[in-house]
Amino acid sequence: MKKRFSTCVAALALLLAFAVGPAPAEPARPLVRLTLLQLNDVYQTAPVDGGARGGLARVGTLVRQIRATTPNTFFVMAGDTISPSTGTRVFKGAQMIAAWNALGLDYATLGNHEFDLGLAVLNDRINESRFAWICANVVSKSTGKAMPGLRPYAIVERDGVKMGVFGLVTTESARLLKGPTDITFLDPIIAARPIVAQLRKEGAQVIVALTHLSLAQDKALAAAVPEIDVICGGHEHTLLQSLVGRTPILKAASDARNLGRIDIFYDRARRRVDSLDIEFIPVNATIADDPAVAAVTAQYDARLKAEFGRPVGRAAVPLEARRAVNRRRESNLSNFVADAFRAAMGADVAISNAGGMRGDALVAAGPLTLADVVSLLPYGNTIVKLEVKGKTLREALENGLGGPADAESRAFPQISGMRVTYDRRKPEGHRVLQVMVADKPLDDTARYTLATNSFMFEGGSGYDMLKSAKVLIGPDEGPLDTDVVSNAIRACGEIAPKTDGRLTPVTGENPVGK
Repeated sequence: MKKRFSTCVAALALLLAFAVGPAPAEPARPLVRLTLLQLNDVYQTAPVDGGARGGLARVGTLVRQIRATTPNTFFVMAGDTISPSTGTRVFKGAQMIAAWNALGLDYATLGNHEFDLGLAVLNDRINESRFAWICANVVSKSTGKAMPGLRPYAIVERDGVKMGVFGLVTTESARLLKGPTDITFLDPIIAARPIVAQLRKEGAQVIVALTHLSLAQDKALAAAVPEIDVICGGHEHTLLQSLVGRTPILKAASDARNLGRIDIFYDRARRRVDSLDIEFIPVNATIADDPAVAAVTAQYDARLKAEFGRPVGRAAVPLEARRAVNRRRESNLSNFVADAFRAAMGADVAISNAGGMRGDALVAAGPLTLADVVSLLPYGNTIVKLEVKGKTLREALENGLGGPADAESRAFPQISGMRVTYDRRKPEGHRVLQVMVADKPLDDTARYTLATNSFMFEGGSGYDMLKSAKVLIGPDEGPLDTDVVSNAIRACGEIAPKTDGRLTPVTGENPVGK
């Protein structure tokens, strides 16, 4: 179903029509249609949700059909594709670039996960791309110019109308950079203002922002830079539409479950955008695969199947891997993972940040393969064993429970060996009400052994308090997280994890995440 947004003040026009009588018929105006096809946060080429949704070969069919009937069509991707996924472990994102090339992608901006594998790998992927990567707020510290391989913006002309496209990525990406680097991240609004001015100077009549920001940041951008006609966004994994002033903000969920289509109608006579038609097209099993795209993805799928198709056990119950659950509260899968980490390291307690678990799906009961495990834990973290004071453990829990009450948080602490009662309505730093370890209250002065992942040990997701902990088993010695979980599944044969109230909110929320 399409939605139309008009840039005219329709209510005022209607009031005037009643006040002064019907206006003379207006001649048809010479409108030029520019069509944007949008995806964001696409981590795998294959269909998801048990094959029901997504699949880039299906997207290829839709794109081909739309381009055949709509000449001025541009295909854009709003960040997050190189990582994380099962394929990333083998191909380091090359499989995604090959698929985008086959699809005929026009423009992409960076997402925070484009930096997961380091700048050298990112540079390789950019060099392999037959489309343009555009991002205005990732620049060289020494020159102030765009990061090598990136354009801050692009201008394209169709039917006498110039469209400017520029990109932005969340500054949170900076935490993924390791070691000395010349790269820095500018505030999105500070970066956008001069870019939009430059686009106007170069004659752009339509301005599109391709962003990988939170919805709140996109709204702030639209309010601060109202000259932007459309924001095609990413970062959130849900289908989102918003309107700030005259600027629509659109996000097409994740993993190509929907293809966003935005038809921009530009009035050449009045020199302004007249209206926009917006539609999200479901990508499902009714859509045939595009043969050319399918041929490319099949090559990588075959190699992945051989590598990761080995069974590791079975799930007797569905496993909760949806981010909307794991980033807010306890789940059966997060409990199993945290328990596996603690058992493997022989630690008193374990904490795993919810953002380290991916998949964003309810995994059906049935056989589990190594590919399933890697898709849930795709980052290749190792597990470390630390000695920490009770005070540090409490600080870590407070960090994980920070942020707006009931908002999704990558830092949310999935735990083992503890029972925590908390209230996220209280001020940050005062949300942990009670911590029990081995049925005893947490002693701030006592020492405990903690199992966690290498990302958190390095201060990821705000867990800086762990960086100074005494290291018993370090990142270079500890086992891979996927090996730990795979071995735990193999040891059981069949798993049926449960929630048990180890994370108990006092806000009336269901304490066991069901």
